Amino acid sequence: MTAYQNAVDRLIHNLAKPPGSLGLLERQARQILLAWEQFHKELQPCHIIFAADNGIVRAGVVAQLSDITYMQSQHMVAGTSAVTCFCRCNGIPYEVVDVGIDSEDAVGINRKIARGTEDFSIEPAMTQVQYEKALSIGAERVAAAKKRGINLLSFGEMGIGNTTTSAAVLSAIAVPDRAFLVGYGSAQRNYKLLLHKREVIKDALQRYGAAIHNAGDALRYVGGFDLTALCGAMMACCDAQIPFYIDGFITAVALACAVQLKPQVRYYALPSHMSREPGMTAALRLCGIDEYEVPLHAELSLGEGTGAVLAVVLLRSMMYAVWHMATLDGINTEAAEHNRERT
Repeated sequence: MTAYQNAVDRLIHNLAKPPGSLGLLERQARQILLAWEQFHKELQPCHIIFAADNGIVRAGVVAQLSDITYMQSQHMVAGTSAVTCFCRCNGIPYEVVDVGIDSEDAVGINRKIARGTEDFSIEPAMTQVQYEKALSIGAERVAAAKKRGINLLSFGEMGIGNTTTSAAVLSAIAVPDRAFLVGYGSAQRNYKLLLHKREVIKDALQRYGAAIHNAGDALRYVGGFDLTALCGAMMACCDAQIPFYIDGFITAVALACAVQLKPQVRYYALPSHMSREPGMTAALRLCGIDEYEVPLHAELSLGEGTGAVLAVVLLRSMMYAVWHMATLDGINTEAAEHNRERT
């Protein structure tokens, strides 16, 4: 253990409280400090949302109109979506990055690769060049955040059909029995749609299986621009020593990909909430994260990064306490002086 690790443990353990009594908040604060490798007394968070459309919606795997990606992303930019309301309420800056919305104009920061991916039930979701570009866009946004002094990121996404792309990617990199990894997404209790989605994913993985050797291949063949940009951003966080919160199922799959491609990413990743999607636990376990390490079990299923932003708010409270709480050393000294005065 290094001198810095010892200093972090001393700082946490010396807070005026029973050891471990702040539970996950205490452990996440320690992880943040270790990720930084230096003591930052101010938390400077930012929330990044990657938005893109997915060609697989043309295969009939969703109940919503694909136009919702564009409309909801506009609301995010305006600050009138759930996650951006959470950000505004808590003074957390955010950005919406258009990596592939199916529109002529860009929404938010223009990094549009194409107007959505291809329909992976017919052909690979993206080319190798598009895959590499999506990774680089994610890395670029992390570099821009670091340049602004951001030391904590949270990630969200927007894209109709991205629960399907996430389930497909997870199925490609996880265990052989894949059906249980595919959930309803936003079409709750629509069992017919669920069965269709599972068949579409099964057929695609049979078609591309011989070409998928790792998480990068899975993203390229059956993933999305948003998923791939998230993966690139998470790997960049590792290089930049910026810890980050994932949100629900979709960001958990992006993290599983990032960890497979760059195992050290795990030490910078923090879970925020448990999605109701059946593949959530499997995705987390691929990252070395158990369900008991997830602080929020609030039945959230919106996406956008809503759970991630709420976790940032909890962490900010904890980090304030780290730097402002009384210490055990101080209390013991006060108690000894008080005892002397009494005697």
